Amino acid sequence: MKETSALIEMLTKEERKEFILHLKRKNRRSDTKNILLFKLLAAGQTEALDVKVYDKPARNAYHALSKRLRDCLIDFIAAKSFSNETSEEQELLKLLLAARILFERKQYKIAFKTLEKAEKNAHRIDAYSILNEIYHTKIQYAHLNANWNLSDVMAASEANSKLFQKDFQLNITYASIKRDLKNDEDKAINEIIKDAFSEFRIEIDETLTYKSLFQLMEITSTVAKLQTDYHTISPYMKEMYQIIRKKGTLGDKHRYYHIKILNLMAIASFRNKQFEEANDFALQMEKEMIKGPQTYYNRFLEQLTIIQALNLNYTEQPDEALSLLQEFPGDSLDIKLVQLMCLFQQERFKEAYTQFLELHHSDDWYEKKKGWQWVLKKNLIEILLLIEIDKLDLVLLRIQRFKRRFPKKLRDQGEERVLIFLDFVGRYYENPMIVSTAAFRAKVENAFEWLAPEQEDIFVMSFYAWLKAKMEGKNLYRTTLELVRRTVD
Repeated sequence: MKETSALIEMLTKEERKEFILHLKRKNRRSDTKNILLFKLLAAGQTEALDVKVYDKPARNAYHALSKRLRDCLIDFIAAKSFSNETSEEQELLKLLLAARILFERKQYKIAFKTLEKAEKNAHRIDAYSILNEIYHTKIQYAHLNANWNLSDVMAASEANSKLFQKDFQLNITYASIKRDLKNDEDKAINEIIKDAFSEFRIEIDETLTYKSLFQLMEITSTVAKLQTDYHTISPYMKEMYQIIRKKGTLGDKHRYYHIKILNLMAIASFRNKQFEEANDFALQMEKEMIKGPQTYYNRFLEQLTIIQALNLNYTEQPDEALSLLQEFPGDSLDIKLVQLMCLFQQERFKEAYTQFLELHHSDDWYEKKKGWQWVLKKNLIEILLLIEIDKLDLVLLRIQRFKRRFPKKLRDQGEERVLIFLDFVGRYYENPMIVSTAAFRAKVENAFEWLAPEQEDIFVMSFYAWLKAKMEGKNLYRTTLELVRRTVD
């Protein structure tokens, strides 16, 4: 049941409608229960499903139905993915297959042209695995073409095999970095990358494919997010992006990865408070989205909206940021959280709390969907909001819940200062007047161990800005921008 529910969660609202239509076409009997079960699971129901489906206990029938539904979901997702997949590699495979059929039927002249076309196009998109098959075919039929020098074909095949092997090694490296990250989340990011590259003899150069570069950049960015350290990864990200620029413009298959890479670069630049650079990457990302098929634009609109809104918010354009977030057509948890943060910084606390109440699922549910750091931010904002709107009866309960859930994870990440921050929040809650005293300010100043200004994370600074604004009696948004500018200047 968990597997089936996980598959359903992968589907968008439109895809769920398509899947129901798919089941209706597939069902030969009118009394089939698969659509009912799908709707129940999609609605989040998990208890006594056999009774709800069959109007009586029927565990065996339910398990059989659940398995059939799971298999249908897998088939649907696979078919959907295949239909959405960019066509360049599919076209290469068609050309290769056509050439082999033509060779078998002794239509050699057109077979040679077809295979050469496939080879040319495969080189253009770095399709090393398909090139292996193309060279295998060329070697097999080289004796029939006077223009094909067998030694040259074999040399080209050998060179491609090395590139294919390098791509394979990179996948192993990628898996190794993910493994090390899982086993030791607080290990320094530069050590993880350096050790993995050294172990598998990987060099960052132009022979890496778009996909390979994206994989490396994604895992690097993931480690940075977990460790709240985008400053350390900046040299790696920029080195890999320079290779992207040298590669130039490629086809739709690579546009997909190029868009994802531009988004990662925009996020890294923003987190390092390099707002002009982040905006440039976001603009490039939008241009590539427009060039690609509509499915690309729809798929990446959420990420684009978030990075554009964040950039606007931290460059003195909060109203434009909020308008952009409100215009987003879909339902996004990340956008809701960013919107909540922007409203909070503008001291529009009642609106922010109304927005917060839309997040009605449990923290466990959100952690499965978005990760524990997302839940951490949500909980911190809730505590600060409750203080601001005078729901003081709830503040202590939320602080206690926070202290039960997060201390171990924060200590494991070396982020004890979040707990220190919460301790000062608790003191303010107990006695708001205390923040204006010199003794309190001195305690705050001595309690935190800050990183160098250029290394400090923008979101960490944003939460601290609330406490600083209280101590200085200043506007929250202006205080936030002053802190950020201090690190930029």
